[in-house]
Amino acid sequence: MSVINARLSNVNYDIHVQKGILNKLGSHITSLYKGDSIVVITDSNVEQFYGSIMDTVLNASGYKTHKIIIPPGEQSKSLINLNYVYNKLAEAEINRGNLIISFGGGVVGDLTGFAAATYMRGIPFINVPTTLMSQLDSSLGGKTAINLKVGKNLAGCFYHPKAVFIDPSLLETLPERVYIDGLAEAVKYGAINDAELFKKMLNANSLEAIKSSIEDIIYRCCSIKNMFVQKDETDRGERHMLNFGHTIGHAIERYFDYQKYTHGEAVSLGMLQITKKSEELNLTGKGSYEELKKLLEICKLPIDIPQMDVQKLISIAALDKKSYENRIKLVLLRSIGSSYIHQIPKEDLKLFIE
Repeated sequence: MSVINARLSNVNYDIHVQKGILNKLGSHITSLYKGDSIVVITDSNVEQFYGSIMDTVLNASGYKTHKIIIPPGEQSKSLINLNYVYNKLAEAEINRGNLIISFGGGVVGDLTGFAAATYMRGIPFINVPTTLMSQLDSSLGGKTAINLKVGKNLAGCFYHPKAVFIDPSLLETLPERVYIDGLAEAVKYGAINDAELFKKMLNANSLEAIKSSIEDIIYRCCSIKNMFVQKDETDRGERHMLNFGHTIGHAIERYFDYQKYTHGEAVSLGMLQITKKSEELNLTGKGSYEELKKLLEICKLPIDIPQMDVQKLISIAALDKKSYENRIKLVLLRSIGSSYIHQIPKEDLKLFIE
């Protein structure tokens, strides 16, 4: 088992990466939690495949479990579902002495984390991520959020889990599109900070070859994210680097009302668009765009930017959380494996979007 320690200003928790760790979850939890009641928040897809396993594992360790099941998909990360979770927690008489388990992908993790942070001003929780996207990115770092009508992740807070348990064997039941979705973040981590990881994935030259080393890819991506989070826990500086491709990617998601592209697909397009333009503006080393495009193609991620109303897309992107007063911070590549923050006036966004 590989363990990464997240040592932050006020919290200290471990990220465990091991195939089959779900079956040992009860014994791990006993060292973290001395109560007898646990709430598991999941979605209907995860419940279908793994709900009974989770129940068996927790019950075998003497825990009484309560289930809260939400619909799958980005649209579940809403005020309506947040209120539903609050009411279910109240019905189960959950208090600050209990524990919540987030058991699902990024949507479940973000919603659960926000509910845990705000119900009774804070219930301890742990993350058991089930998608590649959540395993190598969203399950650690403490960001929790829901979407508002005007944009993605605009209501949220920082609230860290007590632990993260990553079981790569859970990826075996993912639909291919959902699996591939997570690879966009792996490409991102290589592009911004780890040229060796990027090259390893590029040289694999096929999706199946990349899948065969996914446990190592997850560990390396989690290690990179943990490094950035420890340097900049509340996302005021260096941690912005993790948003490579996200300013335009989030705007594309919102433009199509979260129906046309998954998060990873939109980030893939965002990374390509920003790198194409930054290379044209001599802000990024030549050849970076082609290398990025080649790896995204190997991962079977989209590379063709759709037709969109540029002004509408710019107005959505201008709402990005990385905007300050009249300026916005973009993450650009110097070259593959090296990134930096480029601050521009909002009106100059059109240079990177048109």
